Amino acid sequence: MTSVTPNTALPPEKSQPAPGTKSAEDLESQSHPNSPGIEPQQEDDLGYHDNSNVPHLGYLKLFWFFFYNFGLFAWGGPVAQIVVIKERLVIQDKWITLARFQRVFAVYQILPGPEAAELCMFFGCLSAGRIGGIVAGLGFILPGFLLMLLASYLYSLAGFDNVYFNASFRGVQPLVAAMILRAAHKIADHSVIDPVTEKVNPYLIIAALCTALNSALRINIFISIAFYGFLYALISRPRMLLPSLFVFILQYVGYAIYVVFRGVPSPVSLALGIAQTPSLINLFVLGLVAGSLSFGGAYTAIPFIQVEAVLKGGWLAQSVFIDCIAIGNVLPAPLVIFATFVGFQGGLADGKGLGGAFAGAIVITLGMFFPCFLFTVAGHELLEKLVRNKFLARFFDGLCAAVVGVIAVIAMEILKSAVGGREEEDVEDGGNVDEKEMKIVLKKTVMAATAAVLYLVGLAVLYKFLNKWTPLLLLAAGAIAGQFLFV
Repeated sequence: MTSVTPNTALPPEKSQPAPGTKSAEDLESQSHPNSPGIEPQQEDDLGYHDNSNVPHLGYLKLFWFFFYNFGLFAWGGPVAQIVVIKERLVIQDKWITLARFQRVFAVYQILPGPEAAELCMFFGCLSAGRIGGIVAGLGFILPGFLLMLLASYLYSLAGFDNVYFNASFRGVQPLVAAMILRAAHKIADHSVIDPVTEKVNPYLIIAALCTALNSALRINIFISIAFYGFLYALISRPRMLLPSLFVFILQYVGYAIYVVFRGVPSPVSLALGIAQTPSLINLFVLGLVAGSLSFGGAYTAIPFIQVEAVLKGGWLAQSVFIDCIAIGNVLPAPLVIFATFVGFQGGLADGKGLGGAFAGAIVITLGMFFPCFLFTVAGHELLEKLVRNKFLARFFDGLCAAVVGVIAVIAMEILKSAVGGREEEDVEDGGNVDEKEMKIVLKKTVMAATAAVLYLVGLAVLYKFLNKWTPLLLLAAGAIAGQFLFV
């Protein structure tokens, strides 16, 4: 689900609502899946079950419709993509009412996966059934996937020894770190808001902070987010404050006992170890797990893949991982398409050549998108029933808040790597060893300081300018600046 806020409600529509609907402001509170039930007659009035305006398109025509109208123009991240879908299919063509769109969008906000792709699949299902949903989803995803495949291939051709190639990505990496930190802030803006009271919930803030602390203590991130999802669901129930406090304290008691007998966990303990080698089956499982746990948007998939491929597996360099996020930000695609790049690099690292690289890119992408295809094709009414379950809804709220802490920690790790840069080669000038070492140290210090300045400038730009094109323009400027600063 990027420097975006995937779970933030879309801005109220200024144009006149469709016939038979209320204003977006009035409907927003009614469309949340945790809201009190609406009577069947009211649902009919709001168009929740009305498909009379949905055109029934053949599969080929449906594919081209979503490929041409949305896939080719999916620039600017999820928020921009969702606005384009809403403007065309809801406001202009009136496939469904605005009230129904808000309700559908609220459900996909809670579920894992890129919401824009899920919305395309939802509309495809309305037009041509479940197969139509798959066809529409493929139409939306395919342009970005093909472009990322091309970018991955060109990246491998350029090689890591090309000074100009490295300089551009050296200029981009601090900006990517800034974008991830900004995304963590944006996601936190809505993840710590109680959907019922619409106020900041201190327990959700604690969940985010403690998950960040747990990552610093090297507690497996999957354990942490599941724990705080369960804990928030527990603490939200009547008279469960004291039991919840006991469970909260128990986690650190258990950690202390572990440290006494086994020592402080190693950095690789943050991962599950599902992709220690980049075989095709491991890459598919890596994409599947990341896609299943990408609550809150695409940026939540970054920590899962980073700890498996970079920390645990060690087959992907941190600098290359940052580069793939940068490329994903400039393509017309859901940001999770960065996984395609990871799969390509994994195939190369596995020694299978270009054929293995393309196969790796395909299987990890299939794994990443499989959950959102499955959820959407399963049926929207079934999904509504699931997210209306109070315990599950609270579990998802706690989980999303916990993910913010994980993203913040990963943002700091990526910043450290971006400022440090790739390992520099020894200075080739003559002189004794001490002179060479001093030149190397001085060069690294200057480059680190320059990268730190780029990071601060990028962060300031991202907070000042909220236009959807800001990340793309910022990365382009960083690539150009790298030619002057790091060559």
